[in-house]
Formats: sequence, C-alpha cells, structure tokens
Amino acid sequence: MAARRARRLLGSLCIALLFAQPAPTGAAARSGSRSLLTESLVRTFTPFYFLVEPLDVLSVRGASVIMNCSAHCESPPRIEWKKDGTFLNLVSDDRRQLLPDGSLLINSVVHSKHNKPDEGYYQCVATVDSLGTIVSRTAKLTVAGLPRFTSQPEPTSTYRGGSAVLGCEVTAELAPLLRWERDRQALAPERRVLQLPGGALLITNASDTDAGLYRCALDSGGAPKYSDEAELKVLPDAEEPQSLALLKPPSSLTRLPGQSALFPCVTAGFPPPLVRWTRNEEELPTDGSGRFQLLAGGTLEIRDVAEADAGTFTCIAESGNETLEAQAELTVQVPPTFLKRPANIYAHESMDIVFECEVTGKPAPTVKWVKNGDVVIPSDYFKIVKEHNLQVLGLVKSDEGFYQCIAENDVGNAQAGAQLIILDLAPATAGPLPSAPRDVVATLVSTRFIRLTWRPPASDPQGDNLTYSIFYTKEGINRERVENTSRPGETQVMIQNLMPETVYVFRVVAQNRHGPGESSALLKVATQPEVQLPGPAPNIRAFSGSPTSVTVTWETPLSGNGDIQNYKLYYMEKGQHTEQDVDVGGLSHTVTGLKKFTEYSFRVVAYNKHGPGVSTHDVVVRTLSDVPSAPPQNLTLEVRNSKSILLQWQPPPAGTHSGQITGYKIRYRKVSRKSDVTESVGGTQLSQLIEGLERGTEYSFRVAAMTINGTGPATDWVSAETFESDLDESRVPEVPSSLHVRPLVTSIVVSWTPPENQDVVVRGYAIGYGIGSPHAQTIKVDYKQRYYTIENLDPSSHYVITLKAFNNVGEGIPLYESAVTRPHSDTSEVDLFVINAPYTPVPDPSPMMPPVGVQASILSHDTIRITWADNSLPKNQKITDARFYTVRWKTNIPANTKYKTANATTLSYLVTGLKPNTLYEFSVMVTKGRRSSTWSMTAHGTTFELVPTSPPKDVTVVSKEGKPRTIIVNWQPPSEANGKITGYIIYYSTDVNAEIHDWVIEPVVGNRLTHQIQELTLDTPYFFKIQARNSKGMGPMSEAVQFRTPKAESSDKMPNDQASGSAGKGSRPMDLGPDYKPPLGGSNSPHGSPTSPLDSNMLLVIIVSVGIITIVIVVIVAVFCTRRTTSHQKKKRAACKSVNGSHKYKGNSKDVKPPDLWIHHERLELKPIDKSPDPNPIMTDTPIPRNSQDITPVDNSMDSNIHQRRNSYRGHESEDSMSTLAGRRGMRPKMMMPFDSQPPQQSVRNTPSTDTMPAASAVASAELPEPEGPFLAAEEEPQGPPTAHVRPSHPLKSFAVPAVPPSGGPFDPALPSTPLLTQQAPGHPVHAVKTASIGTLGRTRPPMPVVVPSAPEVQETTRMLEDSESSYEPDELTKEMAHLEGLMKDLNAITTA
Repeated sequence: MAARRARRLLGSLCIALLFAQPAPTGAAARSGSRSLLTESLVRTFTPFYFLVEPLDVLSVRGASVIMNCSAHCESPPRIEWKKDGTFLNLVSDDRRQLLPDGSLLINSVVHSKHNKPDEGYYQCVATVDSLGTIVSRTAKLTVAGLPRFTSQPEPTSTYRGGSAVLGCEVTAELAPLLRWERDRQALAPERRVLQLPGGALLITNASDTDAGLYRCALDSGGAPKYSDEAELKVLPDAEEPQSLALLKPPSSLTRLPGQSALFPCVTAGFPPPLVRWTRNEEELPTDGSGRFQLLAGGTLEIRDVAEADAGTFTCIAESGNETLEAQAELTVQVPPTFLKRPANIYAHESMDIVFECEVTGKPAPTVKWVKNGDVVIPSDYFKIVKEHNLQVLGLVKSDEGFYQCIAENDVGNAQAGAQLIILDLAPATAGPLPSAPRDVVATLVSTRFIRLTWRPPASDPQGDNLTYSIFYTKEGINRERVENTSRPGETQVMIQNLMPETVYVFRVVAQNRHGPGESSALLKVATQPEVQLPGPAPNIRAFSGSPTSVTVTWETPLSGNGDIQNYKLYYMEKGQHTEQDVDVGGLSHTVTGLKKFTEYSFRVVAYNKHGPGVSTHDVVVRTLSDVPSAPPQNLTLEVRNSKSILLQWQPPPAGTHSGQITGYKIRYRKVSRKSDVTESVGGTQLSQLIEGLERGTEYSFRVAAMTINGTGPATDWVSAETFESDLDESRVPEVPSSLHVRPLVTSIVVSWTPPENQDVVVRGYAIGYGIGSPHAQTIKVDYKQRYYTIENLDPSSHYVITLKAFNNVGEGIPLYESAVTRPHSDTSEVDLFVINAPYTPVPDPSPMMPPVGVQASILSHDTIRITWADNSLPKNQKITDARFYTVRWKTNIPANTKYKTANATTLSYLVTGLKPNTLYEFSVMVTKGRRSSTWSMTAHGTTFELVPTSPPKDVTVVSKEGKPRTIIVNWQPPSEANGKITGYIIYYSTDVNAEIHDWVIEPVVGNRLTHQIQELTLDTPYFFKIQARNSKGMGPMSEAVQFRTPKAESSDKMPNDQASGSAGKGSRPMDLGPDYKPPLGGSNSPHGSPTSPLDSNMLLVIIVSVGIITIVIVVIVAVFCTRRTTSHQKKKRAACKSVNGSHKYKGNSKDVKPPDLWIHHERLELKPIDKSPDPNPIMTDTPIPRNSQDITPVDNSMDSNIHQRRNSYRGHESEDSMSTLAGRRGMRPKMMMPFDSQPPQQSVRNTPSTDTMPAASAVASAELPEPEGPFLAAEEEPQGPPTAHVRPSHPLKSFAVPAVPPSGGPFDPALPSTPLLTQQAPGHPVHAVKTASIGTLGRTRPPMPVVVPSAPEVQETTRMLEDSESSYEPDELTKEMAHLEGLMKDLNAITTA
C-alpha cells in the first residue's frame, strides 16, 4: 500500500512537467488538462536509463576485452549489443558472450591486416517489452596493429650535463605499450629521463652512467618486439662555446579537458641555453605552482588541460647572443555535453509536441534522434526544428515510447532520453454531452489554407459555452492533427500550412464542461493546385536611399494566371524571426523607419483572385551608415606612472553603431584648465595609453566612437590624477597589510588591505585556496579590489587561503589565513553587505565578416593549400592584430564524416594528411578576441591520384568445370586504390620462392575482377599473386595464393575433386619458409620429371637438330609459296599448313610434335604454321603450353595497301596456340622494354589502334638491363600508343643474331592478344622500340626486337587475315641461307660445350 501511494504521489508531481509542454488553448486546453490529470494518476513515467555505458577501449591482439553496460528499470531489461550498427548473434558466438550484468566479453581479440572482426563501434541496446527500447552511447574498440617502429634509435653523443634524444617513433595506439631499456635492462624512472608522447626518449643533465646501448620494446601481447640498439656516448665537459641547436622541437597536440599535454623543447649548446615558454605571445608562469610545469630539458608540461589553454605555444631558447624559437599548437576538443535534456511528456492523440535538446561541444556536435532504438527519419510529421529539437505532429498511439537525443562530435558522443506517454481521454463526467456540430462546410479553399465554418450542435443551439476541436488529416493517412478554436462559442477556424492539390478529411467535435461530444460527419476538401496562382515577380531589387529607408522595385510576374490585384512586400531584420509586411499597389515601395546600418531581407508576393502566389527570392540590403547614436561604454582610467594614464573602454551598445566603427576620438584636458582640450585619434582598439602628462596633475577624459560618416556622442568626463613620483616596479610588492576571512556554508568572504609600502607598483592580487593547501585553486583580481567571495565550497571543510600582491616583476610574499565553512545545519543569520558596486554587463560583441574568396589549390596527393581574403583587413591585407583563422575540411564519403579543423594566423593554410583522389570541401572563419564570424562559402578540391597502397584482396582460384587444365582467378579491388584502377597483373609460378622476374605475367585490362588461365599442368601446385595499377603506377602485390590442379583430365571429374591436401579453391600457403621446395623434379624440368645433366644434353642435341632441319624445309617451302599469285595464295597457305602439321592439343603432352619455325637471325621472327580461327578478343583467356616443346607461333600477315615491307611479333590469342608455364618461365627471366627516344634503325607499320589501350605493365622496370641488338621504330605517326605483344617460347628454340635486317613484306597482326606493355616515348614523335631480352639456363641472350603495332578492330583483323600476302626475293633467300650457316656454327659450339 505504501509503495502504491508513493507511485501515486510521484504521478501527481509529474503533472508539473506537463504544464511546461505545448498544449491546446482555451477550453480544450482545460479539458485536456483535466483528462491528463486523471490519467496521470494511473500511468506514471517509468524510470528506464543506463547505469553504466560502454567506453572507448584500446586493446591488443589476443587479449580479452569487456565492454561494460548496465541498465535500470522496474522490469529487468533485455540487453543486446550492436557492432557497427548490426546486432550481434551472441548465442552461436564462441568468442563473444553476454555477462549477467549486460556487459560484453570478447575473448582473444582477433586482428590481422585483412581480418579485423572485433575492431569497430559497439552500442548497448536495452529493451523492456511493452515499454520500449533505449540505446547507449557508442564506444570504439581499437586494436593496436602489428608492432612496428616508424623510426629506429640512432647512435648519438652528448656532453656531460647536456641533453640527448633517442628516437623510437610508433603509431599513436602503440605509444602506451612502449618502454625503453639500457644495456638490455629496464630503465629506472628518473625525473631527468622522459619518454615523449611519440615514444622518443629524452635524457637531460647527462652523466657517465647514462652511456650505454639503448633500445625500445613494444609489449603488445606475446613476446616483446625490440628495436635496433643505439649507443649513447657521454663526452667530457665542453670547454669551448657550442652553437645553439634545437634537438627536439615541440609538435602540435590535440587534447581533451582534464588530460595532460607535453611539449618537448630539447636544446644543445654551451653555455647551457635558458628555455622559456609563451602562449599566444604571453609569458607563461612555469615556477611550478600552477598547472604549467617546466620539466628537465626545457620540456613544458600542462596538467589538467582546460579549454582556455588552447593556443600557440612558443619555446624560446637563449644562449649568449643566440636565440631559437619553435612553435606548436594546442587544440582542446570537448566531448558533447547537454545544456538541456529532453523532458518526459504526457499527450493525447492528434496533439503536436516538441522534445527540446540543447548540446555544446568542440567541434560543434551533430544531433540525431532515436525512438525505441531506431533512428528517426525526418518526414511531414517528424521534423527537426531549431537545429536540435524534435517536433512530432498529429500524435498516434504508436508514437508512444522512449525518445533519445544523441549528440556526437570528433571526440565523443552522449545520449539523453525522455518518455512519451499517449493518454486515453478521461471518461466524461455525469451530465449531457453535446451532439455533433452541424453543417460543417469549407467557406474558403486556397492552395495552402482552408477556412471551415459550422453551426452549433442541435443539443445546444446557442453554443456560447462550447469549444471546438477540429481534427484533420490527409486522405489515406491515419495520423490526425487537431486545431482548437481560440475562444468559446467561435464557429470557424483557419487551417493553415496545407499542401496544394491535396485531399484533406476534416471532422469537428464540440466540448462542454462534461467532456467532448459526438464527432461531425467527415468532410473531404481538396486544396487548389498551385498553378492558378501568380508566379514570382522578376527582377526584384533593393537599395538604401538613407540610413533609415530602403526602396524595393520589381516587375510584373510572367505567369500571373489572371489580373494581379496587389502585391505584399515582406521585410525582416537579419537575425530576427518576425517578418513585417505592407500592401503595395504598384511595382515599387520605399520602406522607412529602419535601423541604421542594418541588414534587411525583402521579398514580394503577388496576389490574384485565387490568393497569394509564389514568393520571390530574398534580397538582402544594408541601410546606409551614420554617426554612432550612443557613446562607448565603461570608460575606465588607470594611472600608470607620473606621466601616463591608460584608458580602457567598450564599444557602444549593439544596434547603436550605425556603421562600421573606424576608430575612437579621445579628448582630454586638465581639470584646472577646462578650455584647453587636446584630441587624440586612435584605431579600433579598445584602449589607449596617453603619455607626456604632467606630474601630480588631474586630467579629465572622454571618448567618442567614429564611423566614416563622423563622430558620435562622447562619454561623460572621467578624471584621474597622475602620480607625484613614479612608483617602483623593479621589485615585487610587499606583503598585504591585513587579511580577513568570513566563512559561510558554501562560500568564504575574503577582505584585505594593500601593502603598507605604497611606493611599489601593485598590478593585482592573487588569491589561492584549497582544503588543507592553498595551491588547489588560484584567482587573480584587479589592484583596486579589496573584497572577494570564494564560491562553490564544501560545507564543514577546513580551507587554507593565501593572498599575494603582484606586479610585472612577479608575486610578493604571501599572507596566510584559514577558515572552516559552516555546516549545512547552521541556520544563523548571515550578514549581507555590498562587496562591489553594480557592474553594467558588456553586450555580446557583434559577429565579424566571414573570409571571402576561399580557394583550394591542389599540390599533391595528400596536400591542398587553402587561401582566402579578409574584407575586414586593410587593402594590403596585412594582419596587425591578434586575430586568427580557423580552417575546416571534410569529405562527403562516407556521408557521416566529421569536420577537421586547424588554426592559422595568415591568409593561407597548408592542409596535409589527406586521402589521394578524394574530393574535399573547405571553409574558413575568423576569430578576434570574443568575436567570431560565420563560416565562409565552401571551396572544393580533389587531391591527385597516387599509386595503389594496398594489394587486391580476396584473391581466389578455382577450376573451370569440365576443364581441369583451366583455372579462373577472382579478386576484389584494393581497399586503397588511390585512383581509378586501369588494370591488373597476375603473376604465377610453380615455385613460390622464385625471383619475381621468373614468374609468368598475365595482364588484365580495365577494372575486370576475373581472368582465365588455360592449359596448366595437371596435379601441379601453382602460386598466384596480383597487383593493381592506376594512372600513377603499380601497387603492392597480394600475398601468394596456392592452388593445385586436379590429378586426372576427366570430363566427369569435378574441378574441386582433388587429392588430399590440395584445394580446389585458392588458399594461402601455410608455413612456406625459406626452406620450402616446390614440388618440381629436377632443376629446370617443365613438369617435374627428374632429368640428369646427361639427359639434358641429349635432349638439347635432339631439339637443335630437328629444329635446323625443319627450318631449312620451311624456308624452301615458304619461298615457293610466296611466288604464287594472289588468287592461289590461300591454297598455298593451306598446303604449307598440311606439310608442317597444324596440331591441336588433345592427348598427353609427351605425344605432341614441335612445330616448324622460321628463324630470322636479325629479328627473331617466329612464323606460325598453325593459325587459329578464333577471332574473339574479348575474353582474355591466356593459354598455357602443355610442355616445353609446345611453343606459340607468331602470325605474319600482309597489308595490301602498303607496299613497303615491315616486321612484327604478334602474340596469337586462341585455345589452339598455347604456351606452357615452363616455356614461359624459361623465356622470361629478363624482359626489357626500352622507352628511349633514340633515332630509329628500322621501321614498322602501325595499324589502327583500338579504342582503349592497356596501361603499362610492371614488366618494364628501371632495374632491367639496357637493350642490345637491332631496333625497330615507326616511320609513320601512330594513331595510338604502341602495344608490345610477346609470347614466350622454349629457350632453345630461338636465337637472336644481330644483323642488318632485309626489308620484309607489309604486315598486319592476326588477332588481338593480351597486351603486356603500353608506353609512349616522352618528348619524341616516334614511338620507341620494345625489345625482349631473353636469357635462360643461366646465360644471357641477345635481345629479341619486338615490333609494337596497335590492336585493330575485330572486323578489320579478319579482313587483314584474308588479304595478307608474303613474298621474298632471291637475294633475300641467299641472305637467309648465309645467316643459317652462321646459326649452325653457333649451334655446334653450344652442343660441343
């Protein structure tokens, strides 16, 4: 019973909150209040909140982490967790588990370069069924990366008593895990040895014991990771002067309130330099009594950082006549805090409510609203008003629940919630209720408003005591809104803010003192379409004719939709929220009675018979300036010495400036001679030192503000008398003559008298106080003050108070006193007396003008320079005051990116650390003292591209179904592409430890993410790597992925049906150390069969002999064929094919016969006997040869339009012409593609290029040797970049012999193939030659010249194949035979060896 009575009492107290919320007016409000009162006694707000919310956590890999969370409610809530916005399934998770109190335990944190499942943002979600859901703040779990040192310690030396810095930089998250060792022993903590925030070690006042070997260690779980060791030598004392040097300058820091900041300033020199610090050009007190401490070596420590500490800190080192300075910025960021939290609300259905939420923070927080754990999306009924408040229109029962305001900025987030209860209407009291109102009609229908009228109910024909509620909604929407009549008996209402051409449903309910009655019948009304109204008035202009008037002109709307009846001119003072209007019959009007030098906005709306039309856009104009209408405020005088007086004042009140203040006029005179007035004109500063006065003379002063129009009224005369003699400021003041304290409950009144010796200047008094110690807090007051009240103290506490007088030299001797504050229960009377005279508060300063002309100049991939102009500066844009500028920037990807800011004291700022190829927006504001401008207009800039900094990810390899010798490589783009990806290069090899130039290369053009590689060897492990390229170059390679091809070539065998230990899908090799041996038998055997050196020599002799015989036969047959006419050319080519045997791989690799080849000694031209009919260049299937004998022939075609003969090497792209992995490996140890612009020795014809040309492959690198042998260059201007097409063959099948090449027949490439390289010679119109230098079996061969045609279109290629022809003259055959004889000699020499 007691608990029930307590809940009822609590419900009664909640009524007070209700009356603070928006409610219907009139009788409806009273009736609603009665119903809310009745219901609130039954339903009360349920306390539902978080006791503990998760905090940001830094962890290491393998550690355990607990994210704390606990919620309170009468019914135990159900706790769930979200990670990155998605609910976690903790039931089936073996590493994450929910603890009984709702906290989340993560066992053994997992973290790697490509797998970071635990790092992210976590949020605790508490739910009570039938009540609602609340969410906690978001906590970030950061996992320290792999232990890496960004810089290593280096050997150094210092003199005894000097300082030394040993660098050991790590990333920010690893810095707390860093420690130092000397001679492999942990360093003992000393005051003169500091570990700086980045990890470096500072040793000051060095002694011989400091010498030794130093190293730093990272303890990030598991065994520590050590850096290199560096020796520190301590030299004997320096005898000769050493020049001043800065060993470790300070670096800019960002801190939160309450944290500590450390600014190093390590110097070296003899004599030892003296270090001092300033903040914003003001000397910092570093005597050790305050929060600023000067540590050993000149390092500045700031304890308990406050928001006011932000600024520019300057380290000044002085030694002899030398001075060094270094600056660093301290930025203080403040997490969001709530100035006003949302309040619980009672409401009825159809009412409108507003949840209020005010937040502050630095940077300014963003706010979002959450209802029962789901983000509220703004709509017609849920609106964000006044920046952060949530307005809900037309409440329905489902709107009930918990609403949370979540504020977030760069340094934190916070949440505050409130409950909404939708109450049912209270039952009517005993007595008759009104019937339904009669004859509800819409008497006026416009586009955006409707006027309704009705007759009173039949039950009460007079209706004088009835109030009415009008419920309305859009047709088809079940969310009603309500509008109440303004006074009893009123039978009409205007419903506004409707949508044009929309059907609304209305009903009216009457209410008497007993409650609401019956509802009227539903009335459907459609608002009028907007097109019947006038359009906007064009060419609206406004100009100021005087300081108090503005003339506005406009023209007749182009779309009047009928005769214009009149115009309404709306105007509003900038910064206000209330518009004024005036009816105008013509096309111009002059508005008078305006404020001087004030911005106003004007707009015009035309009216026709249908109502108001579309408004014009706002035009803003400022009234003309005038002389100020009020004098400056708070003029004070301070006598500095016997000849000078300092004047200080505040600007005239806001709204009385009447223009831009250009300066102040100071008039002063001797009091004894009032006619003798001296004038002094100062700038816009708010103080002036008047010098050259007479000793012991009383002067009167007055100040007036000036604009360009003249001088305004002056202040009253204020007098002060100069000293008879100058006071002494060469020493600190003496002790104050008395100190008295009067303790109260939570405050202590302190009073004192000045020092007895009045000859020493006193600038002010410092009051220190604290419980048991006077050094906890320090307050400084003016030298004129004699009283001060210390507030916000604890009752019944013993405080020690100290008082010191100070001047510019320093603080004097303190005077101590103690007092015990009174207890709470002390009800004795407290004497009240006036401590200070009333003070007129200074109004908030007016905002400054924002910077203009903001421009972003892109300098590199991570740097953009921002420049701007400041209209409040003189024309020369020279900054002479203490203003500073704040630059902010962000990128819109992702959309929730927060602004970053930086301060600058010049008209430009260099923004660094940006992401490559990213669009940023920039804006600038200016701050001067307490005045700040709004943000300027934004400027945009996109950083330059950079080579990819991460490899392609998710590389997988699978077999192609039905083709066990064909595999498909799939991958995903790199996460850090840093630009548009233009292609990929696939490297593969059977030896994971082989040099990269021994791997086979497969280029992929464009941004495709899959590629086929055919005809691999069965039952062989392959290793694949991929690297991406963009316009700036090649990125890093991915890690090797292993894949083993199936054992048997069978159509019914699934691609993934492989032997135990092999994977049908690409997987990373495990434990592939330096001792790993690939599963290949022999040293250079293509398929793993063991081969002895003797067998290799025999195989070499057989291959060479067969090759020579085949070559002679092919030469004779080719000469005979080329003598035929064009009409029989195709038949002759077919005969040649039949003689040489065009083969297609079908059986075992050992059964394949080698093809016949042409060998042109000087050009290494490979003539294919077999030509594939496959013309499809789209699929980049790259066949791989079956064995070392199966090489890729090269097509040689003729262009009938060109009669000069050319040469080309053209890769043949089909399934019938393939090269094996072993053949490629033997061919590709060295490949050179020179890109110089030397004069051409040979020429080739360039065919028309395709639309898209592949980018350069990484094969052409600076590490490759210079080309040798003949070169081929283009005589004609090419239509596109050349493409080198190189198909490697067996190393023993071709030799390049440098010689003067004979002229060949014209050619065209046969089919487009996979391009390997694209480059253009810079600065030369002729494309350089691409050559392939081939060295195998440990020997370097002469380079193979490669002609680089552009790939033709598919249709054009087919025509070229059909129309091509070849011919050789008899003298060519003679030369060929002579070269063959030279080749035979080379072969004999090889076989003999």
